[in-house]
Amino acid sequence: MIVTVQNLDLTYQSPDGQVEALRDINLAVEEGEFVSIVGPSGCGKSTLLSVIAGLEPPSGGTVTVDGEPVTAPSPKIGYMPQKDQLFPWRTIWANVTLGPELRRESRQEGNARARALLERYGLADFARKTPGQLSGGMRQRCALIRTLTMEPKILLLDEPFSALDYQTRLSVSADIYAIIRREGKTALLVTHDISESVSLSDRVIVLSSRPATVRNVHELGVLRDLPPMERRDHPAFRRYFNDIWKELDIHDR
Repeated sequence: MIVTVQNLDLTYQSPDGQVEALRDINLAVEEGEFVSIVGPSGCGKSTLLSVIAGLEPPSGGTVTVDGEPVTAPSPKIGYMPQKDQLFPWRTIWANVTLGPELRRESRQEGNARARALLERYGLADFARKTPGQLSGGMRQRCALIRTLTMEPKILLLDEPFSALDYQTRLSVSADIYAIIRREGKTALLVTHDISESVSLSDRVIVLSSRPATVRNVHELGVLRDLPPMERRDHPAFRRYFNDIWKELDIHDR
């Protein structure tokens, strides 16, 4: 397993006192897998990603990535937050090469990776544009390419499509899925959208209300070999959707 979470607990201090966010979370992700995490609003999905990313220390339990304990941010992990966070004053080229620049690695190597990714995914012609000149979907692809230039083994995706309109969201999520598969990355996606989780994932992990526990794990069987849009037309899609829907608290969705 490339990601292993064992007996994970997290309690944090708020102005109103201690808040238990995560309780005894256990999960594992295989290399090359695409796994989604769904659960009620505020249950701790994004907090769980932050702990796996090494951005927040747990109160108990362990997280290992590629066999190594996570105690701080790791170069093996790429993190995509809800907003693309492209710098508006930098060109697309300057944005996607930011990582290698900050890491002070060879400019030639970093530029070569960025150039190859931009060409491979149809954005080379926009390298000299600024983010404000691109559509929302293109910005998300640029954000992913910026992350991929750092050569992470694992991608943590925190609702990266939530700011897009429905039609764009369908298209962009399918694009991002195809890029992640082609690049052979392991992905862990947090989403509120059950349809999105079923259309993109190999497995869906369902969390309970806070403090979050693992309520169930759904293996998506026959859907795993289908691209996102074809999954939505498959008879099994509705069955998986309904099963997950029933497990979530209606008043918390």
